[in-house]
Amino acid sequence: MLWRQHTVYRDRAGGVVIRGEHVQRWISLAPSGRKDEVLLRAGRILDGGTTAPARSETVVPLGAGTGELATACRRLLAETAADAAPPAPAAPGRTKRSEKPKRPGRKGKRMSLAAWTILVCVVGVVALYAYSTATTGTR
Repeated sequence: MLWRQHTVYRDRAGGVVIRGEHVQRWISLAPSGRKDEVLLRAGRILDGGTTAPARSETVVPLGAGTGELATACRRLLAETAADAAPPAPAAPGRTKRSEKPKRPGRKGKRMSLAAWTILVCVVGVVALYAYSTATTGTR
């Protein structure tokens, strides 16, 4: 499912980047330069598909496990989404038209918490594999 909605690739520095075009966000995992740590960075995808600079980043120790890595990824993506959200409009005045009745059902396509959790776990496994391969070398 990950490869259907996201683009996963390696950047020039050897890190792993995951782009979610449908949510206009990207997140990358790269070695931090210190042993047993990974650098997480998140940002927006601009109109036209170009990548904006990272809006937030953090360093996570690899010994912490996938739970902490997943939490850090979710936090960075939430911060990036909050930064890009337009400011809330002031209280609008009442209009003469009556409001349309709301239809039951989904407002739009949104990923559930379970889908995000699976995505973050897959990202964690890929990051751990990339980091392990980078530190030990391949034969």
